[in-house]
Amino acid sequence: MTTMTHSLPNSQNVTRVVLSNGIVVLVHTLTHVQSVVIAGSVRAGALFESPAQNGLASMTAAALMRGTQNRDFDAIYSAMEDIGADLSFGAGRHQVGFGGKSLAEDMPVLIDLLSDALRAPTFPADQVDNLRAQRITELRYSQQDNRFRATKAFREALYPETHPYHFSSYGTIETLPTLTAPDLAAFHARHYGPQGMLIAVVGNVTPDEAIALIERHLGGWENPQQPPKPILPELALPSQTQHIKVTLPGKTQSAIVMGTVGPSTFDTDYRPALLANSILGEFGMMGRLGLIIREELGLAYYAYSRLDGGMGPGAWAIEAGVAPENVELTIETAREEVQRLLDELVTEEDLADNLSYFTGRLPLRMESASGIANQLIGLERYNLGLDFLVNYHEVMYRFTREDVQAAVRHYLNPAQFVIAVAGP
Repeated sequence: MTTMTHSLPNSQNVTRVVLSNGIVVLVHTLTHVQSVVIAGSVRAGALFESPAQNGLASMTAAALMRGTQNRDFDAIYSAMEDIGADLSFGAGRHQVGFGGKSLAEDMPVLIDLLSDALRAPTFPADQVDNLRAQRITELRYSQQDNRFRATKAFREALYPETHPYHFSSYGTIETLPTLTAPDLAAFHARHYGPQGMLIAVVGNVTPDEAIALIERHLGGWENPQQPPKPILPELALPSQTQHIKVTLPGKTQSAIVMGTVGPSTFDTDYRPALLANSILGEFGMMGRLGLIIREELGLAYYAYSRLDGGMGPGAWAIEAGVAPENVELTIETAREEVQRLLDELVTEEDLADNLSYFTGRLPLRMESASGIANQLIGLERYNLGLDFLVNYHEVMYRFTREDVQAAVRHYLNPAQFVIAVAGP
């Protein structure tokens, strides 16, 4: 265990600097690789858009590399192809994330491209039109996808229209046609800026080199218009079971999504809830749900649970794909497994197996520079501290069977589940 922890990122081998404009830079040097990976985020997610312009943040992020004041679309991708680099952006609810990779010697080009896309996009009308058309086609296709429709119905029932989580960050068939290139430019001008920006650099570069390069390209970035981080409205949990049925003629399978609101990553019982979720529907062949519903009863093509976590109250949901005649039995069986977690302490063996699973997979997530970079961003975003990873074993092994049950009792009440089914 000691050997492994010394190789993990920690406060002794990660350099953390806050630039004068608020950008947080994290650098971890790996001398045994030839490349450099960057990962990070800017505070410009879907929380900042109105329901009438649903998809605006995501469209803006997707169009950042469609043309800038210094490079057109072809020049951007030619610059990356010339050095074998990659760079991409994607918007979520809270943040716009980015990631990129290049050879260490080409990091100046990579950071220049990042700065150009963040600071000087032009949103060419023809590129925005192409992007919009592509997304509308994807959404039209998705209207016949069981899992997409069940997930959408579940989300919209779980979160009221007064809560931003009610809406997809991708946009809708109704809102996307209304979004124009000037809309994207206006959103960018207001919401993109250094406040709240995080960037991690991992690879064959020294902290001084990486910080100087980022300072040169992004240190002078300012945006006085940039609004503060929004505060999520209070969210009332469902008071009783809600059933939503989405009928899709011609389908031979039904998709089930059922559950409720879970913890955010900031909540103190988030990790016990993660352990509970793993026991319920993740560990091995998808935990107890997979064992009972799929393997023993043969009811489902897939059955598992997921805990979203994140910056706000993400969903804690059970998902299954079943033949239509097995829908009700699958729902009842899943609720019985949740009730068992409520009524009975998990076994010592279940807890030990899942603790071993959680701590054992951590080094696997650190096998690549990109894995390390993403972990560093998570440490910063969730205020975990740079030594969280080396202390992870101790953090997880302090949780007991009682902690796991308490987390389940805090969040999961089968009598108050939202249950969405999409199928014939």
